[in-house]
Amino acid sequence: MHSANHWGGSFEINGDQSGVDDERSRNMEWDRAAMTTQHHHELDETQQSWLLGPQDRYNGNKKKYVDLGCIVCSRKALRWTLWSFVIAFFVIALPIIVAKSLPKHRFHTPLPDNYTLALIKALRFFNAQKSGRLPKDNGVPWRGNSGLSDGNGLTDVKGGLVGGYYDAGDNTKFHFPMAFAMTMLSWSFVEYNHKYEAVGEYDHIRDLIKWGTDYLLLTFNSTATKIDHLYIQVGGSQKGSHVPDDHYCWERPEDMDYSRPVQRTPSAPDLGGEMAAALAAASIVFKDDTAYSKKLVRAATTIWEFARDLARRTAYCKGNPYVEPYYNSTGFWDEYMWGAAWMYYATGNTTYISLATNSALPKHSKAFSMIPTLSVLSWDNKLPAAMLLLTRLRIFLNPGYPYEDMLRSYHNVTGLTMCSYLRPFTFFNWTHGGLIQLNNGGPQPLQYVANAAFLASLFADYMNATGVPGWNCGPSFITTDTLRNFATSQIDYILGSNPMKMSYLVGYGTKFPTHVHHRGASIPHNNIKYSCTGGWKWLNSRSPNPNTITGAMVGGPDRFDHFQDVRTNYSYTEPTMAGNAGLVAALVSLTSSGGNGIDKNTIFSAVPPLYPMSPPPPPPWRP
Repeated sequence: MHSANHWGGSFEINGDQSGVDDERSRNMEWDRAAMTTQHHHELDETQQSWLLGPQDRYNGNKKKYVDLGCIVCSRKALRWTLWSFVIAFFVIALPIIVAKSLPKHRFHTPLPDNYTLALIKALRFFNAQKSGRLPKDNGVPWRGNSGLSDGNGLTDVKGGLVGGYYDAGDNTKFHFPMAFAMTMLSWSFVEYNHKYEAVGEYDHIRDLIKWGTDYLLLTFNSTATKIDHLYIQVGGSQKGSHVPDDHYCWERPEDMDYSRPVQRTPSAPDLGGEMAAALAAASIVFKDDTAYSKKLVRAATTIWEFARDLARRTAYCKGNPYVEPYYNSTGFWDEYMWGAAWMYYATGNTTYISLATNSALPKHSKAFSMIPTLSVLSWDNKLPAAMLLLTRLRIFLNPGYPYEDMLRSYHNVTGLTMCSYLRPFTFFNWTHGGLIQLNNGGPQPLQYVANAAFLASLFADYMNATGVPGWNCGPSFITTDTLRNFATSQIDYILGSNPMKMSYLVGYGTKFPTHVHHRGASIPHNNIKYSCTGGWKWLNSRSPNPNTITGAMVGGPDRFDHFQDVRTNYSYTEPTMAGNAGLVAALVSLTSSGGNGIDKNTIFSAVPPLYPMSPPPPPPWRP
């Protein structure tokens, strides 16, 4: 296949002349420049371009162009290109080379603040309170397995009531404050899980909560949809008892050899409501474990129905000499509000929020009366916490009608409660050393103070999360910083900024209580078993405890800021589950580890999108 012949003539080659022509072409030297000059009048522009090479073409501009062989470019462009490479080297490459050649420095993360250090210690207290068969990594060397026979005579509880937590310095398992402590720990985790993760306590706090909820699931038939009784306590004693029991004896939990009766009740609107709250709140904590979370919700629903039964509205402890003198419930309407709020957050079922905002609850609980004792969060009174929890719903989701009127009232009362905590408004008395007296100067004040500090810090975080700078206390505008300063001042008092210059958190600081009213901590870990009364010598000993119960917050000072570090005076030196749970919540809210602020969304993970209902139409017009 041949291409076209653009030159004209035949494609045939004359064989006779080919050798002569080839020799002639090899010997001929063409002077193209001369030829061009000679025959300029005979060649057009195209033909000249065939004869002239690149050098000839640019001969007149040889100062402006450079032939690089494969390309021809102007000298100016080449100059700019070279200078660009030089500049790039000094701007980009040279700094990289210098940085690589310098010795590497390790940048250490900032040291944890005091609240973080205290938080880590406060959580360890719960390890020291564990009952049952302890894990190998429990971290408290002077504690061992205990209470393995608890409830072994019960026919409806497989394996008995083994596990849970001892309440305080005794060996009793009180289910009411235990459930409250689990609710508080779960609430603190739901709001501040990122902080727990930042301080390395994420798995620890979840393990502590699960240890409690696993036990609470044993106290009733949690697989049923309807129950008729609930176990409310293991161990304990009657007031003034002189028979071997948890109060008369001074024994390590590992050495208990006396009878530990189990208390049961056919009605528990208060304890049932608190247990429903604890299980529901924990279901949000474990939402990443779908099977366990659903198990908790099902159990919470069962115990909630038991608590709400109209035929079972008698207080859980009424008439029981083993319970009523120690953890007496003064009402159940606050637990209904508290439990309903947590059940709504755990399930998204609007029947719960409808109950929580039903006008009957604040009416019967006197939630809007602003009685000082009802403004104080405790294991017995959940009103300020319940109203703050429901205020959260209004602040972040604003569900509107038909809940708005009641939620607004809860919000207003929550603001007034926070006002009552501030010293200038003189709603509560204060000690000269700066401690608010939330229990009228009574014993063991610190548990109430820690709870109030948590509520104040959390409310401040709610406002900060929505860009609200403060709220009004009458004619005065109060900033969120003022409220947080209250919280920090009270926790700082607990940690040592007090007239005694003593930390009331064991193991924190250089001076803290060493005669803690606690059986396990006060008896040497020496493989010697002391009898019921043989342990009394350790109760009455003036020597410091041989075992440090790290993280225990003791009862605290009196109303004159005085503290007696005496083991026999439990009002000063006994720690409690409920008290430490409030302290943990306050500390995690105040620590700067993990950043400031709350987790706004986790608590709403089960709540469906809210579409406000239209209000009812107005009545027809009548002339």
